[in-house]
Amino acid sequence: MSRETIYAALFALVSSLPGVAFASRRLKHWSDVAPALQPALFMVQKREQPKEARGLPTHWTFTVDLYLYANSGADPNAIPAQALNALIDALEAALAPDPVSGVQTLGGLVTHAWLDPSGIETDEGVLGDQAVAIVPVQILT
Repeated sequence: MSRETIYAALFALVSSLPGVAFASRRLKHWSDVAPALQPALFMVQKREQPKEARGLPTHWTFTVDLYLYANSGADPNAIPAQALNALIDALEAALAPDPVSGVQTLGGLVTHAWLDPSGIETDEGVLGDQAVAIVPVQILT
């Protein structure tokens, strides 16, 4: 198992979502990402947890946070959450399990990758032009 290969495969999958103007594995605050570079996606490695059983190889669960930014710009009638919702829908589709096997293996690298059931944190931009979502993803090796 190569951690970097796994993280790179997840990033390749999510950074190619339709509509993403900028993607990076180095997190920036939304105020440091120009509206012209949004929608933007950032991937942050958050946690790695081993699971061991006697006589079996260690299995790891990796937790990654995906930060999604969407800015409605100068249009006073635009709703920032609309662009954010489209990104979350695209992310959910990209991480959808294979219909036959029922798992998302990131091209055979992992046992399964899925949206963490702890939920997505969002700020839909109610008081301004900026919408933000933090989407946790779990990866089981």
